[in-house]
Amino acid sequence: MTNTEHGPAPAAAPDAAPEAAVPARRDWAWTHLRTPIGPLLLAATREGLVQVVFHADERKARRALARLEYAFGGPPLPEIPHLATAAAELARYFAGELRTFTVPLDWSLSGGFNARVLHALADGVAYGSVVGYQDLADRVGEPGAARAVGAAMGSNPLPVVVPCHRVVASDGGIGGFGGGLETKRLLLALEGVLPAPLF
Repeated sequence: MTNTEHGPAPAAAPDAAPEAAVPARRDWAWTHLRTPIGPLLLAATREGLVQVVFHADERKARRALARLEYAFGGPPLPEIPHLATAAAELARYFAGELRTFTVPLDWSLSGGFNARVLHALADGVAYGSVVGYQDLADRVGEPGAARAVGAAMGSNPLPVVVPCHRVVASDGGIGGFGGGLETKRLLLALEGVLPAPLF
């Protein structure tokens, strides 16, 4: 079975639904982080880290920031305490010095089945281990939902910290990945699951 993942759906534009209420203002901030898998965009609220965006070049970052500004009802602040914590922990993770993230997470960009699956993943699949799509479906009490688990991984607003790269196919393949298969291979190699690339 092939599991395909897609990136999170963009938030509705302000004019997409005339009857939609304007989101309540929430404080948030963002930063760029250079990593071995390319630039990441990190965003945090006062509750915790709320989004990690892969391959955050100027165009992708601009789109992500527009969605966040709409979702949180206004422009970002210069700084939020959890943002510095997240950036420091991710830097230590990529340096091979951190195996468990402690930064608080803001789950407000995920809900329903997807959030249940992502919570099970965050709480139950440790550094250096992997889990199958079917096993994760079983863990949330939905044994027929292996394909939906793949979609939940693609909706993950907090990749790396909520480790969707640790979810693999039952046939021994590494499965799909919203950040690209090469990124998934690099993350699994960093954690010792796969051999490190030769070059």
